[in-house]
Amino acid sequence: QDNKSSIGDWSKQLDNIVFQNTLGSVGDKSRRIASISKNIAEVTGVDDTAAYRAASLCKCDLVSQMVGEFPELQGVMGRYYAMQSGETDEVALAIGEHYLPAFSGDRLASNALGKVVALADRLDTLTGIFATGLKPSGNKDPFALRRAALGVVRILLDGELDIELDRGLAIAALALQEQLPVSPEVLLELRRFILERLKNYLREQGYETSLVNAALDAPLSTLPDLVIRLDALQEFMCLDVASKLAGANKRIGNILRKSGQDIDNTIKEDIFLIEEEVTLFTDVRRISNNLDRLYKKADYTAALTLLAGLSESIEAFFDKVMVMDDNPEVRLNRLNLLSELKGLFDRTANLALLG
Repeated sequence: QDNKSSIGDWSKQLDNIVFQNTLGSVGDKSRRIASISKNIAEVTGVDDTAAYRAASLCKCDLVSQMVGEFPELQGVMGRYYAMQSGETDEVALAIGEHYLPAFSGDRLASNALGKVVALADRLDTLTGIFATGLKPSGNKDPFALRRAALGVVRILLDGELDIELDRGLAIAALALQEQLPVSPEVLLELRRFILERLKNYLREQGYETSLVNAALDAPLSTLPDLVIRLDALQEFMCLDVASKLAGANKRIGNILRKSGQDIDNTIKEDIFLIEEEVTLFTDVRRISNNLDRLYKKADYTAALTLLAGLSESIEAFFDKVMVMDDNPEVRLNRLNLLSELKGLFDRTANLALLG
């Protein structure tokens, strides 16, 4: 009976199935997923036309008689009906696998197209439900948002999709905008929610909590990039000089925070008074260009090794230089130097959290 019509003919019937009162029907959700999938595909270099098509059809089997009788076959039947209707193998496979991972430890979609649609589906659910104010509380999680967030983490990390979490959230919020505006506060709250799942997942992979927190306190790019930084940090912390540099970073952070001054990052060489501050400034500027090159290549191990070479200059600076000088211009200049130094470390991790 199902095969008397094509899978595309069922899309209009999705408007009769309520997804959530504020967020509309499953048809509304499908259109949002299609928009999100197309945008994510453009960013990640996946075929955006195929992504839009797969996402548009991924929920259609919900109105089939087969899935009506056997709900556990959703997605599975979608793939077969897509193939029967003449869709490409890639689109059909993405439809069949967009529910993956369905549980903790489950496999991911086997092709990039499926991962894009799976990510879009979860981002739409998370963004929409958070925007309605129905986030999980205690043990109550009727929309399985914790599982959806873990799915996002695994797709981005293990699926190695080259897109930042913040970019994905912004794309999902934009798709929802006409139905329900998403405030920056909601997006920030959702981001924290997903990052908590990420922290738990990384701990399960054997990374220490302190290292994870330090790495996440640096600017977040893609999740695979985060793991590269974590591995570099793990290796770096085994060095003898690491604890000294972590302690120095903590000290710098405390000085900058307690100074009460607006750091403008303008360093004036002509008002340096002590040899040790000149040496530190010279060393910082000397390695800056090399660090930029290493960071662009995501070679964080080499970057941290290069930064470790500043250990003696930093130690000498703190031994000889009074940062909070009575002269406000000298004081600000030294604070700006420390701010620039800390910024070099912070591109990999906030070492102050390990000091």
